[in-house]
Amino acid sequence: MAESLSVNIAATKAERYEALLPQIDALISGETNLVANLANIMACLKTTFGFFWVGAYVVQDNQLILGPFQGPLACTRINKGKGVCGTVWEKGESIIVPNVDEFPGHIACSSDSKSEIVVPVFNSKKEVTMIIDVDSNALNDFDTTDQVYLEKLAAIIAKYHF
Repeated sequence: MAESLSVNIAATKAERYEALLPQIDALISGETNLVANLANIMACLKTTFGFFWVGAYVVQDNQLILGPFQGPLACTRINKGKGVCGTVWEKGESIIVPNVDEFPGHIACSSDSKSEIVVPVFNSKKEVTMIIDVDSNALNDFDTTDQVYLEKLAAIIAKYHF
């Protein structure tokens, strides 16, 4: 893939994911640097879906450490079990949050964030090594379509890096 995307923005959400994921796979298959790949992945997601905030946190030194992202400033470190991201890391399962103000212990990196989806990335030992975090400035903006395809994206990332 060249450094451009071919996705019909007028297509359904599922159709956009279906078009985007093979392009991401092709883009990162030839690059071994995790930071470079995550930077491009987040740019692809932001460009395709216009998410308010999209980024990755990588497990390092027993914390989630902020990785490449697109959007407003973000929290740099998150402990296991804290907020949505830390809870996904702890439980090892995706979480969709329709209203972040109703999530116990939500970490508000931006008061403009209203809903969120967080998906874990696993290594070959089934350990969470990273999470993908997507925020919206609208309530109830994520659904099972996002979960299914972001989990497929997590598997693509794991295939090359974990």
